[in-house]
Amino acid sequence: MIIPLVISELHADLIQSKYSIVDLLNAYFERIESYDKKLNCFITLTKDKAYEEAERCDKILKDSGPDAFKDYPLLGVTVSYKDLFLTQGVRTTAGSRVLENYIPSYSATVVEALENAGSIMIGKTNCDAWAHGASGENSDYGPTKNPWNTDYVPGGSSSGSAAAIAANFSLVATGTDTGGSIRQPASFCGMVGFKPTYGAVSRYGIVAMASSLDSIGHFTRCIDDCERVFSVTKQLDYHDATQANFPKSANLASKPLIGLPKEYFIGGIDAEVKENVLHACEVFTKAGCKIEEISLPHTKYAIDVYYIIQTAEVSSNLGRYDGIRFGNKRDAFGDEAKRRIMLGSYVLSAGYYDAYYLKAMKVRTKIIADFDNVFNKVDALIAPVSPTPAFKIGEKVDNPLSMYLADILTVAANLSGIPAISFPFNATKNGLPLGFQIMGPRFSEDRLFGLAKTFEVSSKYKPKVAAL
Repeated sequence: MIIPLVISELHADLIQSKYSIVDLLNAYFERIESYDKKLNCFITLTKDKAYEEAERCDKILKDSGPDAFKDYPLLGVTVSYKDLFLTQGVRTTAGSRVLENYIPSYSATVVEALENAGSIMIGKTNCDAWAHGASGENSDYGPTKNPWNTDYVPGGSSSGSAAAIAANFSLVATGTDTGGSIRQPASFCGMVGFKPTYGAVSRYGIVAMASSLDSIGHFTRCIDDCERVFSVTKQLDYHDATQANFPKSANLASKPLIGLPKEYFIGGIDAEVKENVLHACEVFTKAGCKIEEISLPHTKYAIDVYYIIQTAEVSSNLGRYDGIRFGNKRDAFGDEAKRRIMLGSYVLSAGYYDAYYLKAMKVRTKIIADFDNVFNKVDALIAPVSPTPAFKIGEKVDNPLSMYLADILTVAANLSGIPAISFPFNATKNGLPLGFQIMGPRFSEDRLFGLAKTFEVSSKYKPKVAAL
């Protein structure tokens, strides 16, 4: 059978009884068994649980017909969960051998919300251990490979989730974005990647990387699917004290003004990446939008600030994994986790806290102010996601500084807590996907969805999957 690429297509097929949800799962698992050995998208598959849920969903559809979609807006939608999301009774490793045998006793709020909406868990996807990485190569379970060309990385840290959607192993996949870990792999794999406003989606039940930066989002193949999933995941959860009651954002202007930050076109940015973003600006212009160059003067400090604050919070969050209450001993930590623990402990230590961490927090305030000032003038921003397209496996793995710089164009959105969407557009000369990101003020997700839909129409975008 032909696996549907978007939710609307799936639901239309189910209404017409073209196949059952159990039939759909058969097709997904057959595809995964055929191709995932060379991609390594999944750490754990949940076949028994998936078929149990599929049978329940088929019964709901049989009993209620099309009305079933009112109570279950994601009925039959397959979801792959980044292996940071706790799933009751299903192993959750965070991509690390420290938790290789950890089975949670409860599920993350996002997992419960998606399951209550009728979705079906396919499995838990591979990721850089503890979400530490920009390539998918830091997983203790082996690297994930890019479905478009297996010599290249899929991006990270949500590597398995992005690759799973590109390979058509699932209709939706979840991710976490701490410094670009959804947007960058979405761009490398040619998918839609969504990072909501910090606090818009509950972090409860999701293994923390850096608590003031983590945003909980997802991967889809179109904006309508992205919006549908967000309408389910943004529910208010009192387990997460940082979550905000989501306010209604202002309507999109009839002729939106989109800012083009000059600092995002840094020296060393790949020519194809730059050309692609400028081409996207032309599409927006033809659709009636206005493009204006703007400045975010403190952006140049974002990567330095990020790797001080993030490592400080990492060192604190990983302190609980002592091998006493659960998990393996600390000698199971990989090199990257040890590196970030040491860096974070250093910047928080006596004599260095003021010089590094406190100063970084002050500059973070300046970065936030830059965005606030700009959003008083423009409706949204457009920028590259990464300085380069996907790079070859092994190219940067032994050079941590070079790997850290892969996040240079995404971390500012996390430091300021604003929403952003990575959208696929065109490809490099050697066939690797390219994309761009649009960013908006806090809680402007509706505005970003509107802009992205405008782009979809104007660019005649059609969802794609890699030919495996």
